[in-house]
Amino acid sequence: MTSLPLIPADPDAPGRRPAMPPRHLADLDLAGRRALVAELGEPAFRAKQVSTHYFGRLVRDPGQMTDLPAATREKLADQLLPRLLTPVRELACDDGATRKALWRLHDGSLVESVLMGYPDRVTVCISSQAGCGMACPFCATGQAGLTRNLSTAEIVDQAVYLAGVAASGAVAGSPPRLSHVVFMGMGEPLANYSRVVAAIRRLVAPAPEGLGLSQRHITVSTVGLVPAIRRLASEDLSVTLALSLHAPDDELRDELVPVNQRWKVSEVLDAAWDYAARTGRRVSIEYAMIRDVNDQPWRADLLGRLLAGKLTHVNLIPLNPTPGSRWDASPKPVEREFVRRLREAGVSTTVRDTRGREIDGACGQLAAAEDIDTDTDRAGEKA
Repeated sequence: MTSLPLIPADPDAPGRRPAMPPRHLADLDLAGRRALVAELGEPAFRAKQVSTHYFGRLVRDPGQMTDLPAATREKLADQLLPRLLTPVRELACDDGATRKALWRLHDGSLVESVLMGYPDRVTVCISSQAGCGMACPFCATGQAGLTRNLSTAEIVDQAVYLAGVAASGAVAGSPPRLSHVVFMGMGEPLANYSRVVAAIRRLVAPAPEGLGLSQRHITVSTVGLVPAIRRLASEDLSVTLALSLHAPDDELRDELVPVNQRWKVSEVLDAAWDYAARTGRRVSIEYAMIRDVNDQPWRADLLGRLLAGKLTHVNLIPLNPTPGSRWDASPKPVEREFVRRLREAGVSTTVRDTRGREIDGACGQLAAAEDIDTDTDRAGEKA
């Protein structure tokens, strides 16, 4: 694992209550940016210029926007490009192919996001909330509790920053362009519904309005907020829905995913199948493999019966370690038997690559703490 350079935060900054950030151009569509620029007494075409720098060239520093007059640049930067994310630390592993960024937001809240480079693509895992209120007991973020929702621009800015990292060529062996975004970082995306959907629209809109990503390369994860899943199905978007199921029976899922006490397995799956029917997109079922908890053969068989014949794919996730957890990952022979039974039931199944475990950047490990042991280049009590 490599520790990338630390950008110190101001230790003397007074603590502030969590609050939404100032307006940023990524909060607005291109028409909204033009209207704002006109209100500032500038020609409307300046909105396109600034947007082209931010989304098209991945330039976030107003000082580099030299095609704008200096006085105009300062005014537009103040109103359209307030600083949203202050890098606190970046950690890297997998020879630099996996990078985790810890950000301080304007109110002192902390969030994390992860970049993962592969030979054929670059994926970023972004956060939609500071913390999470879903309280899943095996997830570090859920145990930390919810601080606040992120703004649309705070969500988008994570992707723009990491797209710039990819474009710089820093991720050796991967294409120099961000291609995939997964809403699997901190938070429950569908609990911050309107801002997440606005962020998706910004990510997929062609430059200079947005980043120009394919809708089919966007994945939105949820623990199963049924009304929000049904609402998302009506948005005319072709994003992938990833359902964090983790148990096929209500008795266990009530414990592992507490929101199941409100919407039971049958209700959640019905909403997921409606989503698949309306969008034509295969639903991804996320299932953390926890030793002696949810990995029994009979649960594999039950899951297979629930999913057989549906437009779905199962991602089995070896449980990633978090300090103080009483649970551990399933042994490999148990995992292989679980896979065998699902495939025998006709359910497409894979085991997820556990990228980023060394830097507490894998699924369920994001906790956004600052107490990092720089002597050993290891993340401290952060997972």
